[in-house]
Amino acid sequence: MQIAFDNSYARLPDRFFRPMAPTPVAEPHLIALNEALANSLGLDSAALRSTEGLGVLSGNALPEGANPLAQAYAGHQFGGWVPQLGDGRAILLGEVIDNDGIRRDIQLKGAGPTPFSRNGDGRAWLGPVLREYIVSEAMFALGIPTTRALAAVSTGERVQRERAYPGGVLTRVASSHIRVGTFQFFAARQDDEALRLLMEHVITRHYPEAEGALGLLKAVVAAQARLIAKWMGVGFIHGVMNTDNVSVAGETIDYGPCAFMDNYHPDTVFSSIDRYGRYAYRKQPEIAVWNLAQFATALLPLIGGDYKKAVEDATEAVQGFADVFSDEWDKVFTAKLGLTSQREDDSALAYELLTHMAKGNADFTRTFGAISGDDPAVAAEEFDQPDAFLDWLPRWLARASEDGPELARIARMQATNPALIPRNHRIEEAIQAGVRGDFAPFDRLNKALSTPFDAPIEAPDLTLAPLPKEVVQQTFCGT
Repeated sequence: MQIAFDNSYARLPDRFFRPMAPTPVAEPHLIALNEALANSLGLDSAALRSTEGLGVLSGNALPEGANPLAQAYAGHQFGGWVPQLGDGRAILLGEVIDNDGIRRDIQLKGAGPTPFSRNGDGRAWLGPVLREYIVSEAMFALGIPTTRALAAVSTGERVQRERAYPGGVLTRVASSHIRVGTFQFFAARQDDEALRLLMEHVITRHYPEAEGALGLLKAVVAAQARLIAKWMGVGFIHGVMNTDNVSVAGETIDYGPCAFMDNYHPDTVFSSIDRYGRYAYRKQPEIAVWNLAQFATALLPLIGGDYKKAVEDATEAVQGFADVFSDEWDKVFTAKLGLTSQREDDSALAYELLTHMAKGNADFTRTFGAISGDDPAVAAEEFDQPDAFLDWLPRWLARASEDGPELARIARMQATNPALIPRNHRIEEAIQAGVRGDFAPFDRLNKALSTPFDAPIEAPDLTLAPLPKEVVQQTFCGT
């Protein structure tokens, strides 16, 4: 099996990582292979499905040119500083240049213990593997920057969490796995040389137009602002926005206790470990700013000049998040309302609808989907008390009519508001079936989510909100 690796991260100094081969598993079985992604990476799908390919995807074999390693990083977890984290259950096989000329990491998640495992087993059980595969590919189909899922494999081994579960390995693809916490790792050690090398690597790889540390900071701030605005537009809650889970490439990374909202409420939290709502839906923008402030702090030694001036410049760059995010949020939500121009009161119109949705326990995705149809008034069925929505409706329709014909608006909105999302109860259904060895619900869900803006003719039930007995109250971290 041939993979054209070009491993730039492995050429950095040894303190950036620990060389580490995956730990073999007992009896690997291929659950899913993302052939479209494989082809875009220049990989042979048939070879990946072979016995040799399965060995690579499970960690039982290394292809020629691989340079397996576990990356070092630190981070703030729920606001608390942890000076050393690192890849505790993930191993980077190497990098390839895809068909668009973009460098991509290929990483195995659940590949066994590393020097950063902190007494953990380095494994993943099947549930988080299936969840990340489903959600990351759904995010890609929704047009949101994200890591990707190349393959999911069962291992034939049991993984002990609160009980024994079947094990799995996810092959993850990203434009890089470099995090805010990677910079923090070296800043905490006052290793300015490593900081400089990391900065130069990231600029070359992701932001070639950026000039120096301050330029990099501004680029990452803007990328995060655009990303979080897109999350808000689909009701996505990351659930664990620690600095070690913030990609400097501006991609969504580490799908642990993540979830999409059913009924809209800005204070919604799903993560079982987020006991105080630090990472609630509405708090995601401000937490992004907090995380970016930690990034700025790590970069201070590289900004240069007078320290006070460096702090002022870095602070100004981080504060620039607000304007970018506000503009991006306006673009996202005015588009969800079918508006092509942006006027002063349009954001207020969107906020007003969200307020009515919160008070009326309206489903986020189904409400926007309903107003995207021929008869927007049917969205009233999503509200416990629809009067306020029905008062809002004609005012929005009057405003929308100013931006063109109704049919054009409907087409725009249906291309913007997804017909379906990876709902928590459907993910749980796929996981529970997978644990029993039945991957039909997983395959069915992935197929439908690959075209989220089209009504799934073969699976209309996937667009439905959960019944009371199906509602998922909490999601859990895979570790």
